[in-house]
Amino acid sequence: MLPLTPATIRASFVNASRKEASDLTLPANFDSLDWDQLDFLGWRDPKLERRSYVIVPSLDRGATGVLFRHPGSSPRTRAQCSWCNDTTLPNDVVLYNAKRSGKAGKNGNTLGSLVCEDFQCSENARRYPKAWYEGFDREAERQRQIEELQLRVAAFAAQV
Repeated sequence: MLPLTPATIRASFVNASRKEASDLTLPANFDSLDWDQLDFLGWRDPKLERRSYVIVPSLDRGATGVLFRHPGSSPRTRAQCSWCNDTTLPNDVVLYNAKRSGKAGKNGNTLGSLVCEDFQCSENARRYPKAWYEGFDREAERQRQIEELQLRVAAFAAQV
């Protein structure tokens, strides 16, 4: 992912008002982010408990920002993240809701997804998988995981 500026981040949101975008708090480690290890930038707002943000690289816009709202409850059973599809569940997965952009969002339409609670998907996708059989290409599988994560996140952002 290419490095982003705070101004670019605030201008990228497709489902947030200008006020919501200007009120966002950037992640605490923003200045030290390793952009090469990120497929998207996601964080929970430390000042607004139930608000989270995701910035997805986009060919047509440069970046697409999505404002999420957390309903405040977690699934009763351990869920699998629909973005990284990590089956080892190293972290909690929660349901995030995003208001759709445009007229649909103004009518109250939302889109939800089960996602790693603190958006650790890029980290999860970069872990080397088990060697399932002799000669299993772990690096190729790791690259496939990363590419599929990028596709799923971009598809979600496009639906918003």
